Amino acid sequence: MPSIQIKNVPSDVHRVLCRRAADAGQSLQEYLLVQLTRQAREETLDEVLGRAGERAGGSAGLGFSAETLRADRKRAA
Repeated sequence: MPSIQIKNVPSDVHRVLCRRAADAGQSLQEYLLVQLTRQAREETLDEVLGRAGERAGGSAGLGFSAETLRADRKRAA
């Protein structure tokens, strides 16, 4: 399985992440893996708009795209 290494993390950021991991009953590595996995599984607005545009056979209006994004996020939750 691939690994990720992050260098030069500011001390205050490290402290906050360590505290959040402890509050969640996880190691820092476990906590960060959960957060990164959640982030990677959530589509970006550009990804959703691209998919919505493909469905419509062209361009999609902002209202339609925003509603599609909300519905997709509710289904994923």
